[in-house]
This record gives sequence, C-alpha cells and structure tokens, in this order.
Amino acid sequence: MKHIKIAAGLAHVSYARILDRALEADRAGVDYIHSDAADMHDLKNQQLMGGHQIIEGLREEITKPIECHIYTRECDRLFIEKIANAGCSMLILPAEHFIGAPLAYIINYCREFGMKIGLTLGCYTPLCFVDESINDIDRLHIVTHGVDDTDGKDNWGWRKSSIDLVQRARTLIDKKNPRCELAIDGGLRFDNMDPLIACNPDVVILSSAIFRDADGINAGVAKCRKALDESAAKYNL
Repeated sequence: MKHIKIAAGLAHVSYARILDRALEADRAGVDYIHSDAADMHDLKNQQLMGGHQIIEGLREEITKPIECHIYTRECDRLFIEKIANAGCSMLILPAEHFIGAPLAYIINYCREFGMKIGLTLGCYTPLCFVDESINDIDRLHIVTHGVDDTDGKDNWGWRKSSIDLVQRARTLIDKKNPRCELAIDGGLRFDNMDPLIACNPDVVILSSAIFRDADGINAGVAKCRKALDESAAKYNL
C-alpha cells in the first residue's frame, strides 16, 4: 500500500508556540513541516509571515524535512541562499508568478544550494502553466481550497472542480516526470478528503486538520494518517 505523506502546514499555528507545535507534529509522525511565507500582495490574510528566520528556528529541533511555500511575486538568489542555509529542503513557488526564463535561474539556484523545487497551481490557475517546467521540478503542488464552502476563517472546504485538475496533474506527472511529487493543499480534513485521495496524490498538506483538532495535535495527525491509509487501501494505491 502506498504511503501518502503528510506535510504539517504552519499557517494555523501561533508564532508564539510555533516550534512547540511543529515539534509535536514531527514526533506524531508527519513526513514534512510546511512553512508558508508571504509578501504584501498575495495571501493578504497572512502578510509578512515567516521565511528563513522561522525555518532556522525550527531546524534547531525538527528532524523532518522543512519546506518553504512562498506566496510572493518575486524571489531572488539571496532569498534562496538564506532559506537553504537555514535548513530548508524544498522551495515551492506560485506558477502564475514564476514562468519562463526567470524560473530557469531559480531552478538552477535551488540546485546550487542543494534544495528541491516545486511549483504551485493556485486557485483557478490552469495546468498548462507547468507544461514545460514539469520535467525539471520535484513537486507539483495543487491548491484545492474552496470558494463557497468556508466560514471565512479556518474551516475551508475544497473545490469540487479540483478533482479533475488533480487527475490531469497525475497523468501529466506519470507521463513526463514520475519522480515529481503530486501534492494537494487546502480545505482537507480527515473526514472529507477521500475523493481527492482517489486521485492518487503523493503528499497532503494539512494545517487546521492537525493544529486545530479538538483532541490535540497527536490526535489530529493520527486521524489524518488513518484516513489516508484507509483511502490508499480502498483505491489500491
């Protein structure tokens, strides 16, 4: 049976307790720690959140790979060098802002500093944005957040249209770059993600499902792990 990896997203963790919470998730058995970083343009509800400073602090205790998912319009060599030196394992960029020749430089910089590189398809970004770059990236990251099924705060659902997108992304990866991970991110909890797990992702990013679980972080990880394993067995993944 396939082991679908869990990346514990830190978007719903208080900065006052971020290491404690991430360490608890680490010890509970997640596969990755997923640190989001944003500028003043994208992801406006989480402006100026952490980059290399957060990763450097986490790296003191965290044993699992730490990845940096940035919601920005620019990324230079200095930023890449800083997060690499802080102990980041993968940089994940929004495909809609990084396309064409500049992306080639960024991929080279990540390779130079020993990091993997991923691209995100944000809400309503078409799969064609990665038609060319898919051969050279280590992860294709699909944002599945819903737009209607939400309370406007933490409890988002996922877009039903994302099933088709994730299915097509799986086909693209299997055809062009099987070593590339397929990740899904947004609105996913232990009790609602089964239809998307049927699309055969490799990684699931979970934030509120882990860190806002009523029974605590360990229970949140356990519930999600159980749901993922049951779906993987159900669909013969």
